[in-house]
Amino acid sequence: MKTQLKPLVIALGLSTLLACNANNKKSNISDKLIAETVIETRSKTEKPEIKVALLLDTSNSMDGLIDQAKAQLWKIVNELSYAKCEDKSPNLKIALYEYGNDNLNAEEGYLRQVLAFSDDLDEISKSLFSLTTNGGNEYCGKVIQTALKQLEWGNSKDDLKLIFIAGNEPYSQGTVNYKDVSKLAHQNKVTVNTIFCGDYNQGISTKWKDGADLTHGNYMAINHNEATVHVASPYDDKILELNEKLNKTYVAYGSAGRKKMEMQAEQDSNAMSYNKANAVSRTVSKSSRLYKNSSWDLVDAEKEADFSYEDLKESELPKELNGKSKSEIKSYVEKKRQARENLQDEITALNLKRRDYVAKQNNDSTNSLESAMLEALRTQAEKKNYKWE
Repeated sequence: MKTQLKPLVIALGLSTLLACNANNKKSNISDKLIAETVIETRSKTEKPEIKVALLLDTSNSMDGLIDQAKAQLWKIVNELSYAKCEDKSPNLKIALYEYGNDNLNAEEGYLRQVLAFSDDLDEISKSLFSLTTNGGNEYCGKVIQTALKQLEWGNSKDDLKLIFIAGNEPYSQGTVNYKDVSKLAHQNKVTVNTIFCGDYNQGISTKWKDGADLTHGNYMAINHNEATVHVASPYDDKILELNEKLNKTYVAYGSAGRKKMEMQAEQDSNAMSYNKANAVSRTVSKSSRLYKNSSWDLVDAEKEADFSYEDLKESELPKELNGKSKSEIKSYVEKKRQARENLQDEITALNLKRRDYVAKQNNDSTNSLESAMLEALRTQAEKKNYKWE
């Protein structure tokens, strides 16, 4: 077992996000070996999408980096929620891999797909918090190759597809040549951005910069052991109070409804476990257009084109709607929708004040996972004429 810092791979494929005219075509990448545990959420809209494949090294010394990913998830989501492509607001999908862990299958390269592209932010948070570290072998080329082949990146020429890979072991480790993988990424119009955990020049000498250059990506170096700074604001308590009210606007239905509602509460708790300000960031995410739960919440489900109240079975409804007519159910859901929209507007207004307050404190780190990812995101997005609200 190695004791020096291990590579963390964060593959962020922002395929349709930065795709102004995404057509949501199926990927032409072959060999889609999808594990039984893969969870995938398919968008039914024609909006552009942000596809983020997050590959994390879960070997011994990567606790700090994984911690940053957990603590900074909601800040990153919030930043992406402000992205605009012409007059369209892109959807967001995130996939998660872990690699470099002795508990993983050696024949498969010590890696595992934890989550396929999904727009379920609670599921993404749950997956991140499920990760644990252990010693192992870290093969950057192999995990990137696997993500390229397994995930549905799409083939629209307007899509922006990004991979973020981070770590501090030599980029060239393993039997899969990173240069060959770079060619595969380039063929599929996927940009690889590399994040070295350590000294900037050392990352260059161990081929991390070369890995980015081959696909015209960004090379960055960070201190992965730096603690995430959460700035408290005078608006935090009120926003968290509104979060409690927001949760009461969800109308769970179907076989997974109750469990999904419990997961929502669990991820609220996970966010709070870092800091009150982090829980506030999650609340802001929950009030954004990116937080969608149409698979289990009637308020969100009603927005879907293929939804029909006529298809609902009474056994799928919560107790408070048992025995109600279709018109009564519609009226109930509409009241919940109106209450949610009012709460979201209030949270958004408070968050604008909060953002101004936090910005004046000037305490945000410029040497963290979050800052590295957002810097590359903006750089790549601007090439596709994306703008931020």
